[in-house]
Amino acid sequence: MKIKNRIALVLGVVLVSAANAQTKKMKNSEFKQWAQTPPMGWNSWDCYGSTVEEHEVKANADYMVKNLKKFGWEYVVVDIRWFVENDKAGGYNQTDPRYVIDQYGRYQPALNRFPTAKDGQGFKPLADYIHKKGLKFGIHIMRGIPKKAVEDKLPIKGTNGITADQIYTTALQCEWLKDNYTILADKPGAQEYYDSLFELYAQWGVDFIKIDDLSRPYHEGEINLIRKAIDKCGRKIVLSTSPGETPFEAAPHVTEHANMWRMVDDVWDTWPHLTHLMKVSEKWYPYIAPGTWPDCDMIPLGRISLRGERGEDRMTRLTKDEQYTLITFFNIFKSPLFFGGDLPSNDAFTLSLLTNKEVVKMHKESTEVKQLFQKDGKIAVTSKNPKDGSVYLALFNISDTATETISVNVSDLGISGNVTVLNLWTGAKSKVSTAAISAELKPHSSVLFQLKAKK
Repeated sequence: MKIKNRIALVLGVVLVSAANAQTKKMKNSEFKQWAQTPPMGWNSWDCYGSTVEEHEVKANADYMVKNLKKFGWEYVVVDIRWFVENDKAGGYNQTDPRYVIDQYGRYQPALNRFPTAKDGQGFKPLADYIHKKGLKFGIHIMRGIPKKAVEDKLPIKGTNGITADQIYTTALQCEWLKDNYTILADKPGAQEYYDSLFELYAQWGVDFIKIDDLSRPYHEGEINLIRKAIDKCGRKIVLSTSPGETPFEAAPHVTEHANMWRMVDDVWDTWPHLTHLMKVSEKWYPYIAPGTWPDCDMIPLGRISLRGERGEDRMTRLTKDEQYTLITFFNIFKSPLFFGGDLPSNDAFTLSLLTNKEVVKMHKESTEVKQLFQKDGKIAVTSKNPKDGSVYLALFNISDTATETISVNVSDLGISGNVTVLNLWTGAKSKVSTAAISAELKPHSSVLFQLKAKK
């Protein structure tokens, strides 16, 4: 090969590589635009487990429109196993599940639970119902490819004869739900399978997808396939990876490839679940950013476990102080907010936790979220509102027995002079001209302040 031709070839490779890198950068930037503020919505898991039905989804959507939409709540998400006709409350039917699946190995909604999916329409009619109300529609899936698709050697759409049994492995199969096998990410047909899924979901009108069993262990290969499929599908679909403790060493990857990721396993309505979450969250504060959000999990408040996985039908077991502590932490941390209870069953107190205008404003507008300290049962978290110059401060007493006075130096908050302090939950105002902000808190209780310096 002549020297000129070699130079031209090398230059061409460099230009193509640079173009591909620029395209990838642009796609990542666009992907993050879809969730510039933390997503807010309802998810069927805590109250209905794997058995939710269409009329229940619609009832929760109707409630959201009437009571929550104006505060920013907008996603309605159908959680796990919507494709099984005979699942059970309190767990999963793994003995004789009746799956609904199409000719390309893609799960379809069970008609006995989602009757508008008839005639091959899938979730499109339900998504249309949600969209007409000005809301967004989401679903849950498990990573991997259905065992049934492998057993039946179903063809993969978009390939020339590749079948499901050619892209799977039994290694790293989900330990707690055996519906799917792991996909070998480097196999021909693997990308095409995920492409076919998201092509279908885009046709249905899906706006949000929660994908389970991705985080522990961290399945980087399948996450890459999923992101590429989302980029190709032509629809803005927010990606939530779940569940479990996403390994911290995966932070650079997950922040580029997901809009939200779980930090812990499921958070239920017990105090130790919340304190464990607060501890694990310590390392994730630097990764709170527009488009990519560490996820505290669903909000286990209101009426939960109607047919859920854990426990009997009940209102949350958390005390009112504990409920304030939970919702305060989720909000100041800027976690995505997905209410887990049955919305139509809400009482006035539960609704008030979701519709405080000033708390919602903080959740949406605040920046520079950081933990000041977490020690001896005391936690302080702060953030700023760049629009009005105010500073937020949340104080938590997570000890089990002692009433504690928790103090923060005003200088540590980047604010000085005469300061007006607003308690965002009670509406009480006070003025502080001392060097510290203090609160006396009972065990398991908290307070949320907004501080403004007098101009």
